[in-house]
Formats: sequence, structure tokens, C-alpha cells
Amino acid sequence: MPAFSFEALDSEGHVRRGTVDADSPKAARGLLRAQALVPLDVQALAADAQDGARPGLAARLFTRPVFNATGLAVWTRQLAGLVGSGLPLERALTALAEESDAEAQRHLVASLRAEVNAGAPFARALALHPREFSEIYCAVIGAGEASGSLGEVLENLADDLESRQQLRAKLIGAALYPAIVTVVAIVIVLFLVGYVVPQVAGVFAGSKRALPLLTAAMLALSDFVRNWGWALLAVLVLAAAALRAALSRPAFREKFDAWWLKLPVVGRLARGYNAARFASTLAMLAGAGVPILRALQAAAETLNNRALRADALDALALVREGAPLASALAQKKRFPGLLSMFARLGEQTGRLPQMLERAAAQLGTEVQRRAMQLATILEPLLIVGMGLVVMLIVLAVLMPIIQLNQFVK
Repeated sequence: MPAFSFEALDSEGHVRRGTVDADSPKAARGLLRAQALVPLDVQALAADAQDGARPGLAARLFTRPVFNATGLAVWTRQLAGLVGSGLPLERALTALAEESDAEAQRHLVASLRAEVNAGAPFARALALHPREFSEIYCAVIGAGEASGSLGEVLENLADDLESRQQLRAKLIGAALYPAIVTVVAIVIVLFLVGYVVPQVAGVFAGSKRALPLLTAAMLALSDFVRNWGWALLAVLVLAAAALRAALSRPAFREKFDAWWLKLPVVGRLARGYNAARFASTLAMLAGAGVPILRALQAAAETLNNRALRADALDALALVREGAPLASALAQKKRFPGLLSMFARLGEQTGRLPQMLERAAAQLGTEVQRRAMQLATILEPLLIVGMGLVVMLIVLAVLMPIIQLNQFVK
């Protein structure tokens, strides 16, 4: 049964807004009149979601998703609590729609409820909104429905979303302070070199004495920044655009990502982060009862690094041919050895989802530890580097003054 959003007047003349399930707009108006409401506007919900079609370019650019990463985790946790307490799915969705403060979220949940009331599986209802719910999210929900343990699967899904969001937030937090210090340092140095140094050094331009070497070098750098700074910025922008265009080619992107993994520090962080995400997704899907081949395929699609994704797909081919999961992962050296070790333990004990979940937790913890160590080291190094650059600029300004004072004496 379709869902309709309405705007109506009650008996006291107050405007009421909400959603109602009906077969047609005319039936929806009839239901409103039966509730002593005067319908002003009735609109069908999710009219653009047809057979799971993705929204167009304009919709993706100019409209925001209903759920952000944190909002989706909170909503999933709420739904898990309601379903786990024994509440039917339709009533749980109704409660979430009524409690929502955001109109877009209320309409989305009402659309899901209408699809479920019409007899569609919950996973299919979610798949009609691919911008809000990923294929993995829908696959996990579908597996939970098939096994009859939707509440437990929703709890596991909420745990996975929250742990993934926490890991990402900690990585962003670790990189935020060094990034801010770097940007501020660049702005200060450009201001000193492009404006302060020429103003101060211009005072000594009339003297016939040669300027110190450091001052002359700083003036040359200042002239270059003032005359060619915009051109240099344009070259950097064009280079970034060219790199972005090249990265859109799958072959180049895979080579670039493979090179990125070989970098001393950030390469290990990227490898650990992607491996933790892969293990977490695989554990969640396997625990929900998704077949291992389908779970591997879905987990591989979550990897941002194309080189690791190619390795995961190669491991999928080996598993399809009959190789154990641990053996297939062990042959791909770009994956941490910890992942194949826990996979082997899981296969030997018959507790593969639990072992993969432990591997994901340990890999995530290691990534956080390395990120915090890197941030702790970078912070004083950036401050010292900025101090040295400013000291050189100050010396370039002071040395002519000192030289002039010695000449006067």
C-alpha cells in the first residue's frame, strides 16, 4: 500500500502534517476527512524510487542524503531495539516515523513502512533507496529476514556501523591538528615572504652596500612568489585535476593504490584500515548467514584501495575453486598476515564470523595506535619546522639592519 504525506487543518484550524497509508490520493483524503481533518495537500512518497533506480546527477549534487553515517547507525540501533523487543516490523517503523523530527527522515521511514505493509520484504524496501542504504546493508537485512533473526542481525549491523564510524572519527581527529598547523604555517610564510620581506628590505634598497646572502635569497624567493605565485597555483590545480582524471581509469588507479601501499607510514595505515573494514564486513555477512562467496564479493566492494580489492577478488576466485579462505588470503601478501591467521583459526574451530570480528577489532586498534603515534610525532616536527622557517625570514630582515649599524659605527 503506498504512503502519502499530507498537510491538513484540524477542527481548531491548526495545520497538521504527517503520513498516511492508502491505495490512492483520493483514498488518503477520505481517511483524513474521517479523522475530522481538512486535507490541504496530499503527495505520494518515494515516487522517484522505481525498481531501485539510483537518483540522477542533479539529485545527488543538490540534495543531501537523509542519513549521514552517524544517523544511520543510530536509526539502525533504534530499529534493532524495537524489533528485538518483539515489536512487529510494521509497528517498529511506524514508531520511528512518528518520533522522527526531520521531515525527510519521516517520509523515508513511512515509505519503507508502506512497502512492508504491501507485502514486500524489508530488504527489498531498503533497496528502493540505494542512496540511503548500501547493497551490503540490504544484503545483511535480507539474510536476517531469511534466517528469522532480524533483531539480532540489526544489532550486529548497528555495532558494525558504530565501530566503523568510531575508527574513521579517530583517524580524522588524529590528522586534523597536523593539517591545521600545516595550513596556518603555509599562510603565515606566504604572507611574510610575499608582503613583509619586500616592505622591510625596500628600506635598504637605496644603500650601495650589498645585501647579505640570506636576505638576497629571501628577496629572490619573494619576487618569485609575487610574480609567479598565481601561475604556480594554477599549475598545481591543473596537476591535481590531471591526477584526478587519471585516477578515474581503473588500470592507473590500481597501480597508484599499489604504490600507495608501499609508502613507509601511510601505506601501512591504509593497508590496516582497509583490512579492518574488509574483515568487519565479511564477519558481519558470514554471521548473518550470507554464503561465503557472496560475502567475499560484497566485502571486496567495500575496499577503497583498488589493489587490495583486486587481491580480494583473486582470493574469491581461489575460494570458488575450493581453496580454504585462510589459504586464499595468505597468498595475497598485501593483506596483513593477522587476517589469514584468524581466518584459519575460525575455519578450524567452526567460528569464522567471531574470529574475523576479532581480527577486525585488532586491526582497527592497531590502525588507531599508529595514527596517534604519527600525529604525536608530526605535531612537534611541524611546530619546529615552522619556527625554523620564520627564524630564517626574521634573520633575513635583521641581518641588513645589523650590517647597517656596524657601518654607522
